[in-house]
Amino acid sequence: MYKLLVVDDETTVRTGLQSYFNWSSFGIEILGEADDGDVAFEMIEREAPDLVLTDVRMPNMDGITLARLINEHYPHVKIIFVSGHDDADYLKSAMKVSAVDYIFKPVNLEELSAVLKRVVSDLDEQRAEQQRKEELQVRLKEGMPVLREKFLLSLINGGLQNRDIQERVQFLELSLPEESSYWVIDIAVDDLTELISVRSERDRQLLWYSILNICQELIDSHMGGYVFEHHTGEYAGILRMSMDSEGLGDAAEQLLELAGRIRDNLERWLKIGVTIGISDGVTGLGSLSHCFKQAREAVNHKWYLGKNRVITMDSLEHPEQGSGCSSRYEFIYNEELTSALKAADTGKLQEVLGSIFADLNRNRPDGLKYGRNVCMQIFLAAGQLLLELNMQSDELEAAEAAVWESLLDRETLGEMKHILEAYLLAACERIGEKRTGKVANLVERVRAIIERDYADGSLTVTDIGREVFLTPTYVSLLFKQESGQTVGEYMTQVRVEKAKEMLRDPQYKFYDICYAIGYTDPSYFTKLFKKMTGVTPSVYREKHV
Repeated sequence: MYKLLVVDDETTVRTGLQSYFNWSSFGIEILGEADDGDVAFEMIEREAPDLVLTDVRMPNMDGITLARLINEHYPHVKIIFVSGHDDADYLKSAMKVSAVDYIFKPVNLEELSAVLKRVVSDLDEQRAEQQRKEELQVRLKEGMPVLREKFLLSLINGGLQNRDIQERVQFLELSLPEESSYWVIDIAVDDLTELISVRSERDRQLLWYSILNICQELIDSHMGGYVFEHHTGEYAGILRMSMDSEGLGDAAEQLLELAGRIRDNLERWLKIGVTIGISDGVTGLGSLSHCFKQAREAVNHKWYLGKNRVITMDSLEHPEQGSGCSSRYEFIYNEELTSALKAADTGKLQEVLGSIFADLNRNRPDGLKYGRNVCMQIFLAAGQLLLELNMQSDELEAAEAAVWESLLDRETLGEMKHILEAYLLAACERIGEKRTGKVANLVERVRAIIERDYADGSLTVTDIGREVFLTPTYVSLLFKQESGQTVGEYMTQVRVEKAKEMLRDPQYKFYDICYAIGYTDPSYFTKLFKKMTGVTPSVYREKHV
């Protein structure tokens, strides 16, 4: 409902307007009446009407003066003049003070209805427009975090003109004064591929939110600034120190302390590692894109410095990049690696690998991509040699696929070296076994160990590999290739055969047999025995005793 104030110095007019017109049909209620302009204005200040229906001529304050006051203080209020004087001067004055219409006395109800229809329509439009503005304000407020993040991303990605920055900072209500000193940090989650692969989408989103929350709380408690997501698993922080703070030396200490606490808290509470790069400091917001490039460059150096550390720009060495690094690998190391593999010379193989990775470490500006490419070349060369020596198998191909995938996922030079070295040493051993005819002997040694220690329920391939001085993967690969069984399958076979022997002797109780062959769960042993023989242990005993 809209509220109306009736102003007229004639009592009969006021009474007639209230009594003989259906205001509610237009959605209007009369909040009161006044007999003069000065009284009316006091009521307007107190009651805040939407409409004022006022006489033009009144003794103390006329309608024109009242209208001017209304327009000055309450411009949204609609004014309709009513007058018994057909006076052109008054009509002109009424129009100058933005009256919406002018009705002559005696009031014609049909004319009043037509005027009110237009006025209410205008009020409806104004109210709808006001509602739209209020809704937009609410949406703007709700969307403010997104707008802020978009602006901060533009700051570090260089998408803004300097003249636009402060205006947008004020609009977004960000505490980023132009005169402050700023740094940018880049927080990169280590082992991102592995981290994502073991989590559901819900768990991933909870993790990203938790990272932001922890980082922002620490930034607020140490320096000031904002942290936000740049890419999946990567977060940028704009850190602020005001001009009245102490010197840059103190700032550097605060930065390192903050970065260290971020790393330690994420490791403690979320069980994740992060590498944090810190840029040089600048004054003002215009150079933050350069700072972000520095911070990212610092993080990228984890490929040779290692993960889960804080890296500053001034801590990085910048050696001159050696020329022809790719050529040295292609024409020198490739041939030496192939020779060491063919000769099954593990010592020479490790020596050549050491030289390759030492060169990669010296040529740091080439970065992770170059290091990974070199590792791929070495891996492919070894695979080609095994193919030429007719040593490929389904098991070996599966192992190679796992190595290839691991090399693509690794983030540091040390990790790639470890994976590649393990693969090449296994290939070297395989080649050596084939050249010396020791594979069959190895299988027999593995069988002998199992037949000797089958009663040990904790016996594993790792234990067997340790005794024959080979890796568990290599032992499993050779045993399957030569015998057609896995080590586990042969171990089960030996235990079941021993169980059969003991079941044929009535003096042994069933649970004693189970423990004697290395099983602690009789129910599991029963299922396994039936799977291997087709009958339960009790049925087997009945048939053979």
